Amino acid sequence: MTTPNVRIAEHYRQLIRDGALRPGDQLPSVRAMSEEHGAATATVRAAMGWLRTEGWIVTTQRGSFVADEPTNTTAPADRLERVRRTGSILAKGETKRVLSAATIVPPLYVAELFDQDPGMRVIRREYVIGSGRARLALEVDWFPLAFEELVPDLLSTAPNAGANLFVQIETGTGRTVTHGRDAMHGRAADQREAAHLGIATGDPILAGAHEWSDADGVIVYGEWCLPQRLTIGYEYKI
Repeated sequence: MTTPNVRIAEHYRQLIRDGALRPGDQLPSVRAMSEEHGAATATVRAAMGWLRTEGWIVTTQRGSFVADEPTNTTAPADRLERVRRTGSILAKGETKRVLSAATIVPPLYVAELFDQDPGMRVIRREYVIGSGRARLALEVDWFPLAFEELVPDLLSTAPNAGANLFVQIETGTGRTVTHGRDAMHGRAADQREAAHLGIATGDPILAGAHEWSDADGVIVYGEWCLPQRLTIGYEYKI
């Protein structure tokens, strides 16, 4: 069954594909969309968040606008299924080094995904995934601030902290992911990403984002990037 945020996002994708909304055109406000589609503002913000991640729109302090070159880059991924099976995003033989874990005021688009006012804090974790000496991925995850006391490991940078973090989240908060979505696109690595991945600034990377949620909203929003030498694959039933 298609969720409301997916339906709303596809509605605006189609308007952009058909040319009804052109590059530079401003989209209605979140409140106006909420009234038009009979959906909660949190649902509309989630839909807009995915349109931004996929490159269809850009958001500034003045509102959301159709991007100059919108392209559909969504693709399914098996990350959620792996976490469901093992309690971890790591594959066999991989390790995770946590670079930082803190509560911060997030960028505007992250605040909107969590349906909170600008200036409110969330939990941010940044880490590098590796295998031996190879660096496989750089990732940043964002969680609701309410998880701070319920899942203490979210703010730990200890080597073994968060080995089964997803299990801790579901156990500690009583919330279970019921919907997941990934988006990906190729681009050049910035200086920070290149330094952590051991590549040159400007080298091609695969960048992506995932949002895992339940009926109460977003549980985790993550952004990640992989160096070009890696291959990703999926398993699925037909």
